[in-house]
Amino acid sequence: MNKAKRVTITDIARLAGVSPGAVSFALNGRPGVSAQTRQRILDIAEESQWLPNSAARALVGSHAGVIGFAVNRSAGTLGAEAFFTDLIAGVQSALAGKRIAMQMVLVSSVEEEVATYRRWHSAKQVDGVIVIDPRDDDPRLPVLRDLALPAVVLGSHASPEGHPATIWLDDSQVAHSLFDYLGALGHRSIAYVAGPAEFQHTRLRTEVLAGLGERGVRGEVIATDFSPAAASTAMRSLLSRLERPTAVVFDNDVMAIAGLRVAQEMGVPVPKDLSVASFDDSVVAGLVHPSITCITRDTFGLGAEAAKFLLEQIDAPEVLADRIGAMPQLTVRESTAVPR
Repeated sequence: MNKAKRVTITDIARLAGVSPGAVSFALNGRPGVSAQTRQRILDIAEESQWLPNSAARALVGSHAGVIGFAVNRSAGTLGAEAFFTDLIAGVQSALAGKRIAMQMVLVSSVEEEVATYRRWHSAKQVDGVIVIDPRDDDPRLPVLRDLALPAVVLGSHASPEGHPATIWLDDSQVAHSLFDYLGALGHRSIAYVAGPAEFQHTRLRTEVLAGLGERGVRGEVIATDFSPAAASTAMRSLLSRLERPTAVVFDNDVMAIAGLRVAQEMGVPVPKDLSVASFDDSVVAGLVHPSITCITRDTFGLGAEAAKFLLEQIDAPEVLADRIGAMPQLTVRESTAVPR
């Protein structure tokens, strides 16, 4: 069977009745062709299912037309988290109209993530990257800076001087909105089932919980890998104690639902004997019974904003100023109440 011939810029130029140079200008968004001609070229390219040759474009110094997203998560955990589904959908919504693709890879460590950035940069496979889960003294940021690979970080505070730009959400304020609410209800023993301890948001939330000690609140943090299995194990351990916490807060909605199931399995009424809450929200968190009190954020909008910011950064001659994302809000549902 003969392979289908790849549509080239020359083919598009012949169909549009223009020069290959004019096609190149139109496809790369450069001036030099009229709006009418540009649209005709774009329509022909779409009808012909034309795809850019990233390697060829890189050789002539043009953009690859691809952004990178390296995610340090297991495939099973990634598929279960609504956060990533919404974030990726938001990113794609902003890229679609620009005819830009996203290359996403799963990595198992920070070292593998850094190696991925080096490989992408060396091969000119991507024009820039979105970075999540920043750490204190994050080893990825100086590497991206030294590579001069455009990047946008989704973080908990502004980025250090000279490092890639950040869209940041004040996780301390977010943590206060949830932990302070539980404290105001009268909870004096709160457990926080978190993700990895090295993440910035974990540290900030832990610090806020510890600060409630001045109000007579005893806080405990259990670090996990974000998986429902780890959340279930942590919840069974907490509820098997003679003195149990009166409230348990989870890092994401899937963990919270897993914890709620364990409470039901062990005959602990929620919220009568135990309040449950989550730092992430989803449709499912509002549908289970009892529905779960959550921090609600516009993750889809955050993904779209990150993609647009990265595209601006790719075209900018210097690192852009940090931006503040939309502030998440506390959504109170059935899973929290005054402790008995």
